[in-house]
Amino acid sequence: MFGIMMDKQLNIADILEYAAQYNTDAEIVTRQVEGGIHRYRYHDALLRTRQLANALRALGVHQGDRVATLAWNTYRHLELYYAVSGMGAVIHTINPRLFAEQIVYIVNHAEDKYVFVDLTFVPLLEAVQDHIPGVKGFVVMTDRAHMPNSSLPNLLCYEELLAAQSTQFDWPEFDEKTAAGLCYTSGTTGNPKGVMYSHRSTLLHAISSCRASAMNLGPLSRVLPVVPMFHVCAWGVPYSAPIAGSSILFPGAGMDGASLYGLIDGEKATSLLGVPTVWLGLLNYIDSVNGNLDSVENVVIGGSAAPRSMMEKFHDKYGVFPIHAWGMTEMSPMGCLCVKTPYLLSADKDARAAIQSKQGRPVFGVDMKIVDDQDRDLPHDGKTFGRLMVRGSWVASGYYKSDDRSAFRGGWFDTGDVSTIDADGYMQIVDRSKDVIKSGGEWISSIELENYAVGHPAVAEACVVGVAHPKWDERPLLLIVRKQGAECSKEAIIGYLADKVARWWIPDDVVFVDALPHTATGKLLKTEVRAKFARHYLDLAS
Repeated sequence: MFGIMMDKQLNIADILEYAAQYNTDAEIVTRQVEGGIHRYRYHDALLRTRQLANALRALGVHQGDRVATLAWNTYRHLELYYAVSGMGAVIHTINPRLFAEQIVYIVNHAEDKYVFVDLTFVPLLEAVQDHIPGVKGFVVMTDRAHMPNSSLPNLLCYEELLAAQSTQFDWPEFDEKTAAGLCYTSGTTGNPKGVMYSHRSTLLHAISSCRASAMNLGPLSRVLPVVPMFHVCAWGVPYSAPIAGSSILFPGAGMDGASLYGLIDGEKATSLLGVPTVWLGLLNYIDSVNGNLDSVENVVIGGSAAPRSMMEKFHDKYGVFPIHAWGMTEMSPMGCLCVKTPYLLSADKDARAAIQSKQGRPVFGVDMKIVDDQDRDLPHDGKTFGRLMVRGSWVASGYYKSDDRSAFRGGWFDTGDVSTIDADGYMQIVDRSKDVIKSGGEWISSIELENYAVGHPAVAEACVVGVAHPKWDERPLLLIVRKQGAECSKEAIIGYLADKVARWWIPDDVVFVDALPHTATGKLLKTEVRAKFARHYLDLAS
């Protein structure tokens, strides 16, 4: 027996149609790539999105075609999110910080029909244009006055495309499992892998993520997604904010501390979303100008583990509640968050910090467990390490155009993370399986060492990798970027760590560097660090 209910399909265009009609107070504010601030409301966005859908149809884009973007977080990128998927095509957000060879690979692998590009990234496409022959044309996301002189073939102007089209468009209704978005993993090892999202998965993710038990978005929220829209859909904010009636503040290309602070302060942002490296830059800038974060209620920190010192500064100095979060490209990306609870609000500083150092509890719609190397379930005791497995309605079941099923077993996805889960359901990432250090048969968490190291007042950033050792197979090596003008020695760092971790966790050496390599999303690029320092201890012993 079935329920007697309507069976309306979940289609992405319905989100914007709803927001335009009912969330009339909300703003979409963008720091433009061309300079200046652009602002409009959801109704304006809807009309322009309909024009864009008509333009795409006029260009010969059909259902299922892939349309790529190389763009910052802007109102035009938002329009593409809805127009492309709303008409039945697939929006493919490309990470412009990938290597040129990787960009060529994913454009060809996705078989992108058109590429929409911000002014910043036109030279990038010019450099690879001969290697992506399947692309029919390129659309620069600007107006005629700012169009570049470019060698790109079939070069079109975004604003001219829209101006020629009607603001009326009948959105087709199709099966909610129809493909809507395509995003490739960062590809730190091998070629990037494509994750194909559906209308259904995107809608369910958006509805779940804006709830009070997740990112807590509502009509009074003014949310600033610093997480790039070319990276896992900016944590789903372009979809969840319109549902919740929230205003969106897009930073454009201004990702530095000064630019972000100007937008936060000027537009009275209430919610921030980004990775730790971005927040380090912001906090350092605010400290330097004696600024404040009076309008901000919470900051979502994901992408990599947030140092305790960072979370304490947000909470204790600036009155901002830090929400530790975790997710992956394969999870659309939201998996779990460490949100406000009665216990956290009443707990003392140390108890609160102990919980907030964990990535949080799964949101409804995501199941988690940890397993050993034989895929046997491990206890949720907060101590036992295991490989983190997930499943859910917005979790990938495979990779686009790939026969590699090694990460998908028994209806679960193997995240590649090593974690613990405690009795209350809080998950904590111990390390990536490829980054965990195995020394003399014991596991050492590089993440935990890094988090302790950045607590030192002279340390701006830390990176820990395992490198070959003549006696212990591998040992941790600690790389330090000092804060500007600060001084500290190897002995000072080792002494600082001595009472914080087990003695055998202490790195055998500390190397001071001017900068550390990062992935396109701000994560430490440990593959490059390991390669550079692969023989460090072997050479010291010789």
